[in-house]
Amino acid sequence: MKKVRIHHFAEMKRRGEKITMLTAYDYPTARAFDAAGVDILLVGDSLGDNMLGYDSTVPLTLDEMIPFARAVSKAAEHSFVVADLPFGAYEVSPQQAVESSIRMMKLSGANAIKFEGGRRIAAQVKAVTDAGIPFCGHLGFTPQSENALGGRRIQGRGDGAYDEMLADALALQEAGAFAVVLEMVIAPVAEKISAALDIPTIGIGAGAHTDGQVLVWLDALGVGDWHPSFSKQFGSIGAAMRDGAAAYVAEVKGGQFPTADHTFDE
Repeated sequence: MKKVRIHHFAEMKRRGEKITMLTAYDYPTARAFDAAGVDILLVGDSLGDNMLGYDSTVPLTLDEMIPFARAVSKAAEHSFVVADLPFGAYEVSPQQAVESSIRMMKLSGANAIKFEGGRRIAAQVKAVTDAGIPFCGHLGFTPQSENALGGRRIQGRGDGAYDEMLADALALQEAGAFAVVLEMVIAPVAEKISAALDIPTIGIGAGAHTDGQVLVWLDALGVGDWHPSFSKQFGSIGAAMRDGAAAYVAEVKGGQFPTADHTFDE
């Protein structure tokens, strides 16, 4: 498989080929997803609550994220790697956004940066793309703004909601974004925004008519006790891990492991 490059996403939108994105946070997981042909590996700030045990994405820092992004980038021979900037790493000013993006790109080897917001952060996006850094947007439910949004609420409902979200999406496109994630957006609104933009949309809980789909890999492969209703489990990795660990415990405690096959006699 050839390396996925940024220009491929516009080509995929033009020919109607769906873009695939999964989160990844470590080298072995990223290697598996890369070999499976996933177009984009997202080192999302979702690692805060999914991998580090935080209550939300908000506490995560840029310094914490960089080693995870570096591990994923090292594994990606085919996939395009997008790394999130966490809350507090870009909001202050365009200069802060550029400095954080440069730090992430130089130290991790990621191919692009993503952070949340629309018109309110358009100046930051333009500064980042003017610095030669590819940028992916994120609209709809934006986890870093969960407190301001009043929780994990579905977006795009109500009078004027489509117009507001479209204005945000067009602002990101104008500022140089190559794609935009639409999270937990009602399907009719996501479909209309996808049709209105020249750049691809990548949906998560946004219906079937976006230009691509993204899921948190733990949700997609059945790790953990809770998964959002918009996700589908394509595997049962969590159960396999528990079963494998339980078998190991049972054999060690029962004296069945190690055997002569696993022992050096000389």
